[in-house]
Formats: sequence, C-alpha cells, structure tokens
Amino acid sequence: MKRIIVPLDFSKESIKGLELAILYANKFNSDLQMVFVQSDKAGKFSIKLKNQYDAAMDEFETIIRKYKKKLHAECDFSYIIKSGKVHEEVAHQAEAFDDSMIICSTNGESGLSDYIIGSNAYRIVQETDRPVITVTSDKYIGEVKKIVLPIDITKETREKVPLVARIAKAFDSEIHIIKVTGSTNEGIHNKLRMYATQIKKFFDEQGIKYQSTLLVGDNITDSTIEYAKTIDADLIAIMTEQTTTITNFLLGSFAYQMLNTSPIPVLSVTPKGLFFTHGLRTTGG
Repeated sequence: MKRIIVPLDFSKESIKGLELAILYANKFNSDLQMVFVQSDKAGKFSIKLKNQYDAAMDEFETIIRKYKKKLHAECDFSYIIKSGKVHEEVAHQAEAFDDSMIICSTNGESGLSDYIIGSNAYRIVQETDRPVITVTSDKYIGEVKKIVLPIDITKETREKVPLVARIAKAFDSEIHIIKVTGSTNEGIHNKLRMYATQIKKFFDEQGIKYQSTLLVGDNITDSTIEYAKTIDADLIAIMTEQTTTITNFLLGSFAYQMLNTSPIPVLSVTPKGLFFTHGLRTTGG
C-alpha cells in the first residue's frame, strides 16, 4: 500500500491508531498522512474554526517531532486539516490516492471539537471502499505475527485473501483460516472446506504459513473473537458484509458486532461490487 491515512482527534486513545499505522508504514514503505477534521457545526463562528485550526496545527507539529524518528526515512510523514463530516472527509482523503488504507482507533475524544473517533470509525468503514484497520487501546501491537481469517459460504469471503497475504508476507505472519458457521449442515461444511482448500493452495504458492480449523457456534462473532484471543492474534480480517438501502449503506450484523466488540485490531475489506450496486455510490467526488 502506497499511503496510509490516519484520522486523529489528538486524544491518547486515537494515537493508538497512529502507532499501529507507523508499524504498517515501516513494513510497506508507505507514506503516512494524518487527518484532523474540524467540526462543521461551528457555522458562522469563524473564530472558533480559526482557533481549532491553529490548535490542530500545534498538535500535529508536536506529534511529528515525537514520532518522525520512529518512521523510516523514505516514508513521507504529513498531515492535513479539513472541515466537514469526519467519516466523509477521511474517506475522501483516502480515495484521493491509489492503493491506500485507513488505520484508526475505535475510541477517543478530543477537546478540540466534537470529533469522537469511536462513533466515526464505523461510519468510515461504511463510507469507503478502501481497507480499514480499526484498533482499540486495549491491546499493545508490536508485530503482526498471527492473523485470523474467518471464511463463510458467501462468494465475497475470499476477496480479502490477497490483501491478507500481502500483510502476512510483510510481517512473516502465520494465518489461521477459520471456517465459521452456525450450522451443522454437512453441505455447508463441505463448501467451507472447498473454499479453505482454494485459499490454502494460494497461500502455498505465496509461501505463507497457515493453519486451518472449523468453528461451529450460535454466535460466529463471539466464536471468532474467542479463538483469536486464545492464540493471541494480532489481526482479524473480515469482509464488511454491508447491505444497501435506498439512502444508506449499513454494516451487516457480523461486521458491526466485530467492530463493536473485538479487542483485537480488525481489518475490514469491502466487497468489490458493493459501491457500484444499483448505481449507488458513497465514494468521494
């Protein structure tokens, strides 16, 4: 990935996203750009926006002085201050570049504005077609050694495999392919095994280490998270499983629950055809 976008509200919780982004940027030699979005509720009170802008610049300069030495010299480290709705502006910024990714914290709040990372993290995932990694402040991430790759019987479930493979190769990770289902139906299990076999073949060709297991349970989100916690995983990779309505894109139940409850960073990948379904479009422009 050529560029990583990191939304910040300057709280210590949101800095967790930056620290994780630096880890990924160093592995991929990516440029890293931080984004602060000023509240668009300031209205006519331009002095409030001016104060907000100046305060944000001071915060960014402090962050660059502190963290630039942790980033490889060939990686550009920059920031941008925007105005508008946080999830829209962050998505637009990521979509301004080819091969970009967003990494953000799912908790945090700043005194600079009404910008709350947590509530916007889910909206960012819904708004963009770019991969998004969300992280809480609960888990220290020093490496990405184990990745959990849940698969189901949908045809889209395998779309995340190439990106997961790129991450695994960069970090020399071991991937845990977990076939997840709430059903005991043998036909469903056979389809899961077929998908897993295809994925294993791809990983063999890429020289990627992996394990595979079947998880059957009433709540596949809980089963996935518990498995990830048991092996001390560093990343869970999911498809966003979004559904469309006339006016909005909504996260499906698995993706929503995963983003809401996982103490482990979650990589959300949007199905390729989603943003062109029925002429609907949520990308910038």
